[in-house]
Amino acid sequence: MRFIKHLKTILKHRHAVIRHGFKAGIGFQSLFHDFSKFSFIEFSSGAKFFTDGKRSPNETERKEYGYSKAWLHHKGRNRHHFEYWTDYNPIERKIMPVKMPIKYVKEMFCDRVAASKIYQGENYNNSHPYEYFIGGKGKRFIHPDSSDLLEKWLLMLKEQGEKETFKEIKKTSSY
Repeated sequence: MRFIKHLKTILKHRHAVIRHGFKAGIGFQSLFHDFSKFSFIEFSSGAKFFTDGKRSPNETERKEYGYSKAWLHHKGRNRHHFEYWTDYNPIERKIMPVKMPIKYVKEMFCDRVAASKIYQGENYNNSHPYEYFIGGKGKRFIHPDSSDLLEKWLLMLKEQGEKETFKEIKKTSSY
């Protein structure tokens, strides 16, 4: 039964991202959103650790093992996650966040809004994605420009709604 529930959650989320992606001007790109969730390692972990469809199975897997194999696989294959965008900086001599291309910040926005809608269900409102973002702001390892742009769009969603925000996102082509 968890297999079916997990599959339904993934598909519901993907379809929401695709709908948002067309509104954001990245329709074709959004058609490929989260394909890695259908890989054996991600799907089997997701089904095994599926709880209620209100939180990520990765959280439950982390509690079990201290890390999530599914997440490590996922973030390394999906460029809409800021965790993908780190590299060795030869000047600083350490791993540093790298500025994300706009098209992936757009997909990250769509992903966060869709995830909030799925996890919040009928309790969702346009402030949820912004509140979630602000709650973890000091803990993220993300390039400041990418973070600022995402925050700008999430705040706009909260204050002006989807229609105006997606119109703004669609016309954005640079930082």
